[in-house]
Amino acid sequence: MRVTQLANLGKGRYKVYIDERPAFVLYRGELNRLGIREGEEIHEESLLEIREQILPLRAKKRAMNLLLKREYTSSGLREKLRDGDYPETCIEEAVAYVESYGYVDDQRYARDFIVYNLDRKSRMRIEQDLMRKGIHKDTIRAVFEELEEGGTRQDEVAMIRGLLEKKKYDAKTADAQEKQRMYAFLYRKGFHADAINRALLLDITLNSV
Repeated sequence: MRVTQLANLGKGRYKVYIDERPAFVLYRGELNRLGIREGEEIHEESLLEIREQILPLRAKKRAMNLLLKREYTSSGLREKLRDGDYPETCIEEAVAYVESYGYVDDQRYARDFIVYNLDRKSRMRIEQDLMRKGIHKDTIRAVFEELEEGGTRQDEVAMIRGLLEKKKYDAKTADAQEKQRMYAFLYRKGFHADAINRALLLDITLNSV
């Protein structure tokens, strides 16, 4: 196997291409120590050290440093490590490492996210946001069920009523077009049709008293 390119990434980092394909990123000192030079063959011993020692250790350290700054889902952490051009095997090893210590826990992340947004977003919007972060729908559903069993429930009708008040929506004076616009607005927010209808009906009832 031949080193066909050493692409300078700045700050002493180089992307190493082997047989025209990107392989990994090393620092200048590591390239010198391992005798890796553009246009030359790379020794099998060097490859083993890079793949089994240097990169796995670096990926774990990078994962830990990322988690010191903020919490990540397992999927989000994988994406950040991919940005660092770590091989997939090193990424999986690093994620498994931090998960084993409880530093990454998708269920805990989902629970914290749901509790924080329970009175701010519809359930559908919360689910969509969490799935975009890479959390499986089954995990999200399980957390919602756990919270509901513990007495923490979401009242979408009350949330919609709050939005209607902020929008100064008056059911008595609203024409059909305005009602349709409000319904579409609430639907885009992720509220279920049943909750929207019940909230609008309640608004009409209260305003007719």
